[in-house]
Amino acid sequence: MRKTPAPHDPADPADPRATAETIRATAETNQAAAETVRASAETARDTAHTARGGADTAPGGAEASPAASPRRTAPGPWTAFTLRRTGRLVASLAALVTASFAMIHLIPGDPVRTALGPTADPALVEARRQALGLDRPVPQQFGHYLAELFQGRLGESIGAGLPVSDVIAARLPATLSIALPAFLVVLLTAVPGGMWAAVLTRDGRRRRGEVAFASVTGALAAVPEFLLAVALVAGFAVTFPLFPVASRGGPDSYVLPVVALSVVPAAALARIVRVETLRVLGEEYMRTAAAKRLPARLRYLRHALPNLLASSLTVGGLTLMALLTGTVLVENVFAWPGLGTTIVQAITEKDYPMVQAVVLVYGTAALLITFAVDVAVAVADPRSTVRGS
Repeated sequence: MRKTPAPHDPADPADPRATAETIRATAETNQAAAETVRASAETARDTAHTARGGADTAPGGAEASPAASPRRTAPGPWTAFTLRRTGRLVASLAALVTASFAMIHLIPGDPVRTALGPTADPALVEARRQALGLDRPVPQQFGHYLAELFQGRLGESIGAGLPVSDVIAARLPATLSIALPAFLVVLLTAVPGGMWAAVLTRDGRRRRGEVAFASVTGALAAVPEFLLAVALVAGFAVTFPLFPVASRGGPDSYVLPVVALSVVPAAALARIVRVETLRVLGEEYMRTAAAKRLPARLRYLRHALPNLLASSLTVGGLTLMALLTGTVLVENVFAWPGLGTTIVQAITEKDYPMVQAVVLVYGTAALLITFAVDVAVAVADPRSTVRGS
C-alpha cells in the first residue's frame, strides 16, 4: 500500500523550499530599504538644490552669475600668523614713535631754555627753537618728525649741534660689541648648566647639589648689574689689576663689561632651563628612549634639547632685551663709549632730541627682538604657536 506524502510545512527549516522562500523575502525587504534610502537622498538633494538656487538668485529675481559670488579661500596658518605678527609689530612701532615724540611736549617748561640754561640770550633761545621746529603747532611738528624719521634723520642735538643719527651710528657699535658677546656667554653657560643640574638632581637625587645650585643661582640673579660691575672693578681692576679699569681698548677691556652683563641673566636662565629640563625628562618619549638603552648623548641632545627650544628661545629673547637695557648702567661704570653713556649724558645735559632718539632705538630693538623670537618659536614648535595663536 502506497503511503501518502506528508503535507508541506512552510515553517520547517529543513525544507529547501522554506529556505528559498525566506531568502526571497529577505531580498525583497533589503530592496525596499534601499529604495527608501534612495528616495531620502533624492529629497535631500532637491532641498539643497532649491536652497542654493534661492541663494544664487539676485534680489530682483534674476539668477546671479557665478562670477558675481566668487568662492573665498581661507588663508593658511602660516600666512595668518605672519600677517598677525607683522600687524602687531607695526602697531607697536607706531605707538613707540608717538610716545617718543610726545616725550618732549609732555615735559613741563621749554626744553631749549632748559638745555641752554636760564642765562642764555633770548634771541639765541628763539633761534634754537626755530631751528628745531619747536615754534610750530604740534600737528605740524609731528608730521615733520615722521617725514624726517622715514628719511633716517632723527633730529639735531641741542647741546652738540650734531645730527643725532650720526652720534647713534658712532656709539651703537660699541654697545653691540659687549651686548652680543654677553648674550652668547649667557646661552653657552646657562643652557648646558641648567640641563646638567637637572640630570644630576632628577628624581630627588643629590639633594645637596640641588640646594647648592638653587642657592648660588638665586643669589647671583638677585644682584643688581650696577653693583656687580662696581664689585668687578674693585676686585679685578683695583685690588688685583688684571684688567683695565675703564674705556674701550684691547680685547682685555671687554672682559669685565661682558662678565658684568652676563652673570645675572645667566643665573636666572639656568634656573629656568633646569625646571624645563626636569619636565622634559619626565615625558613618555624620554622614558621610551631610556628603555631602548640609547646613549645619554642622543637622549639629551637629540630628544631633550629640541623640546626645550620653545621656552629657551622665549626666555633668551627677554634676556637679550635685558642685556641691551643693562648696558645703560654697565657702560657708565666702565666709561664705555656706547649708547648707555650717551643717554645718561643727554639726560644730564637736558638734550631731549638725543634722549628721544636713543629711547626710540632701544624700543625698536626690543620690538624687533620680540618679533624675531615669535618667528623662531613658531619655526621650532609650529603646532602650538602657529595654529594656536
